[in-house]
Amino acid sequence: MTIRDICIYGAGALGGAFAAKIANGLGEDATVSVVARGAHLAAIREKGLTIVTPGHEAPLDVQVAATGDPRELPAQDLVITGLKGHQLADAAEGLARLLKPSTRVINILNGIPWWYFHRDQTSGHAERQLPELDPQGKLWSLVGPQRVIGCVAYQGAEVIEPGTVQLNGEGRFHLGEPSGEMSADLAAISELLGRADITILPTDRIRDAIWTKLMGNAAYNPISALTRALMDNMMENRAVAAQVAKVMGETKAVGEALGAVFKEDVDAQINRAGGFGPVRTSMLQDLLAGKALEIIPLTGMVVTLGKLTGVPTPTCETVLALTTQLDRENLRK
Repeated sequence: MTIRDICIYGAGALGGAFAAKIANGLGEDATVSVVARGAHLAAIREKGLTIVTPGHEAPLDVQVAATGDPRELPAQDLVITGLKGHQLADAAEGLARLLKPSTRVINILNGIPWWYFHRDQTSGHAERQLPELDPQGKLWSLVGPQRVIGCVAYQGAEVIEPGTVQLNGEGRFHLGEPSGEMSADLAAISELLGRADITILPTDRIRDAIWTKLMGNAAYNPISALTRALMDNMMENRAVAAQVAKVMGETKAVGEALGAVFKEDVDAQINRAGGFGPVRTSMLQDLLAGKALEIIPLTGMVVTLGKLTGVPTPTCETVLALTTQLDRENLRK
């Protein structure tokens, strides 16, 4: 696989960090462009991307080509999406304009991805589509699940001002083919991103990584939005922490019913949360910014897939109902 032209579609927090690191790390070996919007796009065009990382003496400042219209860009060898799961379907036509026959697409996503059941060999639901995440099937038909390489991110990031992204550490990213193959494309992309100082962990069980991350995301994100609490304050409240544990347990049960294998139990996840500090989850960031919340790919899909597998999810259903109403009221302002 030859990777020369790389586009980051949705260069917000994580997308912006990927764009800056790839452009900085590969230099003239790659042409990096971004699709962004609003004040963030204007700032990138004017002064480039700035990445601030704790422990680094100086920020990383990088110039990249930026546009709000993917039609202005040529077809790409690699497309990396930084959009959230509830935003991707609306971008399907734009993404399709960037594709050539060999283009691979990395979706950096929290929660269940739209392609989840493509070539899935463990659930008994192979090739089942998820209209909750891809309402008109445009991602499936225009982008195609066969192009996708799944990505699970462990990297806190926030746009602290237009054009500037702050990371909470170095982070790590699990990459995997939906089929589970350790393909030549997966190896080539992992090597390329590694050269850009991005820690990549290739895996033949990407769905295990998806569910392990979702245990936390399905709980922490909506409950932090409902309470407006930072992670440390939320987990110091025993009553709230107990609800977090219930959501995690239900999420784990649904994942196991679909064939996922978990290396950690709920107690291990809860104990690790004690070291998170005063972190604002991505959903709390979106709530405070007046943006639509990433509900469906997280808690919403736990409920949907719980019904598919016959696994009860009563706490998730309650959290989903409350967060959905919160989202409506927040957007009504």
